[in-house]
Amino acid sequence: MTPQNLVNGHFGEVATALVGVATTAAAGTMQVSGSGVYNEACTVPADAGAPPADTGDYPPIKMDGSLEGCWYTYVSDSRLHPSGAYQESGTEFFVGCLNETTCGTFRTTYTFTGKFTANFEAEIHGRCQHPIVSGTGDFAGTSGIILFKDDVDDGVFYYRGNMKDSDNETDWEARTRKTSDR
Repeated sequence: MTPQNLVNGHFGEVATALVGVATTAAAGTMQVSGSGVYNEACTVPADAGAPPADTGDYPPIKMDGSLEGCWYTYVSDSRLHPSGAYQESGTEFFVGCLNETTCGTFRTTYTFTGKFTANFEAEIHGRCQHPIVSGTGDFAGTSGIILFKDDVDDGVFYYRGNMKDSDNETDWEARTRKTSDR
């Protein structure tokens, strides 16, 4: 069984409730956190832009918390080891908003590592790293990293990370003010 089969069979659309918190960590850097679940019906916020025509190799991840929107995954390499260790890498595309006011898209590269049962029927644990490599709209020039940790029992991906505004603003609130002045 492949991770795609797990998505379509076991995890599906999982309901979750999590209050995300975004706080300014240092000048120009925002700490983000929240959760995501696979959701075929994920819709992007109106101010964020259009979803991609190719929605990726997995169902979109509906993001809640500091980031609100849809996360799309494109696998470029994967390896399953006899021990059950699984590694995957590729690119991702987020269409959405930060704290409901800073909207646009950003792209990441990612590396996933996890452990699966011997028959590859179920994930035991998993996590991934997502360095931000480019952005558009209010995310133009943004850098940072988002870290995901899988809750395999509930099918929820909890995330946390840091995003840096490269506009040389003193803080993300200044960017938020620019966005809300539209």
